[in-house]
Amino acid sequence: MIRLLLLLVLIMPVAAQEPSLPALMARDYNGRDLTLKKVLASNSVYTRYLITYKSDDLTISGIMNRPKGAGPFPVLILNHGFIDPSIYTNGRGLKREQDYLARHGYIVIHPDYRNHAFSDKDPNDLAGFRLGYAIDAINCIMAVKNSDKPYFNKDKIGLLGHSMGGGVVLNVLVTKPELAQAAVLFAPVSADYRDNFTRWLWRRKHHPEVAEKIIAKYGSPESNPEFWAGLSAVNYLDRIKAPIMLNHGTADQSVPFDWSLRLEKELKDHGKSVVFYQYPGEHHEFGPQWPLLMQRTVKFFDQYLK
Repeated sequence: MIRLLLLLVLIMPVAAQEPSLPALMARDYNGRDLTLKKVLASNSVYTRYLITYKSDDLTISGIMNRPKGAGPFPVLILNHGFIDPSIYTNGRGLKREQDYLARHGYIVIHPDYRNHAFSDKDPNDLAGFRLGYAIDAINCIMAVKNSDKPYFNKDKIGLLGHSMGGGVVLNVLVTKPELAQAAVLFAPVSADYRDNFTRWLWRRKHHPEVAEKIIAKYGSPESNPEFWAGLSAVNYLDRIKAPIMLNHGTADQSVPFDWSLRLEKELKDHGKSVVFYQYPGEHHEFGPQWPLLMQRTVKFFDQYLK
């Protein structure tokens, strides 16, 4: 069924395509024009910049922490979790991690995503199941690769994602598996999009009008399972090439811990390289065990990117 879905997407006119991961696999990416707009901060270890780059026809803002020195340095693309775009500010969501990783010799780029901070607006992205965020992350990598800046090690690129950002990373890994050499997930949302839709749009009624429009247009997970399968990275895990480190607190009340248990099993069933660290008593944002989490994260990235 999945192979048939991918075949259909490849032969459908672009305008007729429904939102899906196979549609993302079939499209072109032209991330470019990575520009340092201004210095936001500087210390003895790294300089922090406001940046922009092009993702399709949209300008996406973000931050970059660049270590002092000539480099080239391996590059980490950080993908933040859900923060209401109306209150989101440039570079928000993973500031502890941005600082820590730059201090350990990585160029850290944190895209804001479309509709966030200084990025251009895309009014259709919520209806598109936020697949635009994955497009922006892929185009961020492409903007690095297409850049003439000598301090990028373009062959050593890693991904990190927290919560919703973990879902973005999984979508990138199955869409363009050759782009990243390693990935770290912090308490990621489900690789089965039906779980996320049910938990945050349908059951809890955070956006009842959006949920109702989606079901009216595409059908429910029960009435149109093929459509929902096409949104779910779990159905394309065979495409993943990068090793993955998975981290989740057992007391997480935002994203169920069991989702990561299931993801670990599914990755292993597909023969993928995955290590799963469980953090007893930790919640969604990681507190007392955050230093251990980051030590493991740096060790993992060092193994594959240095």
